[in-house]
Amino acid sequence: MTSLYQSTITSLPLLGRGKVRENYAVGEDKILIVTSDRLSAFDVIMNQPIPGKGKVLNRMSDFWFDKLAAIVPNHLTGITPESVVAGDEVEQVRGRAVVAKRLQPIMVEAVVRGYIIGSGWKDYQATGAICGISLPAGLQQAAKLAEPIFTPAAKAEMGEHDENISFADMEARIGKELAEKIRSISIELYKTAADYAATRGIIIADTKFEFGLDQDGVLHLMDEVLTADSSRFWPASSYQVGISPPSFDKQFVRDYLETVTSWNKTAPAPTLPQEVIEKTGAKYREALFSLTGETLKD
Repeated sequence: MTSLYQSTITSLPLLGRGKVRENYAVGEDKILIVTSDRLSAFDVIMNQPIPGKGKVLNRMSDFWFDKLAAIVPNHLTGITPESVVAGDEVEQVRGRAVVAKRLQPIMVEAVVRGYIIGSGWKDYQATGAICGISLPAGLQQAAKLAEPIFTPAAKAEMGEHDENISFADMEARIGKELAEKIRSISIELYKTAADYAATRGIIIADTKFEFGLDQDGVLHLMDEVLTADSSRFWPASSYQVGISPPSFDKQFVRDYLETVTSWNKTAPAPTLPQEVIEKTGAKYREALFSLTGETLKD
């Protein structure tokens, strides 16, 4: 499996590099989004790629954008990435890029939680609530919530941790009407996806969505959607309450970093053993097959 740690497209202007993706301008109204094989853990980019990871994420997003298109417009244009780059750059975009609408991003992550895990579990243990939403007493780790909850986060600069915020804070940042619309759509997206995933033996414990506005102020789903980077996927067959269930995502890397190394979660990142890289790549490919029935083609 070949890998791409960082794209080097010179035929288009570079707009910016994120933890995983690079954005290039395609004219004034579109962007080329290239998904690399970089992996970040605890908001720090690892030094080694996970071969094929970017192609898995790209294909998963395309799958969900198509399945959820009736709920909210998305950023896809349908233009093939290979058609907007130079001939010698085609291999950098094949299977791992999209040409998207250039939107005005909303700087709040729309997080939906159907189960109590991760930072939500820590918050609940300390306060009995998640992001200010009170929950019943006595819940165990990984318990399913009676209804999914919306817990927004303020997007941080690269290398910094996103900050959980209250819904009232979100309203103050982007306006009451838009905040309520995003909350409603996000919960509908989550429920629709979770219902489908259940038919494939997968539990979507939580996920985050990102939205943007076009020049007419129309809300669009953007960036990535329901990937193994933006969501927790659990095999239903091994799910149980009271533990952190095994998952199809980078939790494998997080667990290694937290239990085997003494890393302080700040840059530079430690070197990952080849076994961890290979098992992480296998987790991503397994998630793609489990959800879509597709295998990754190099």
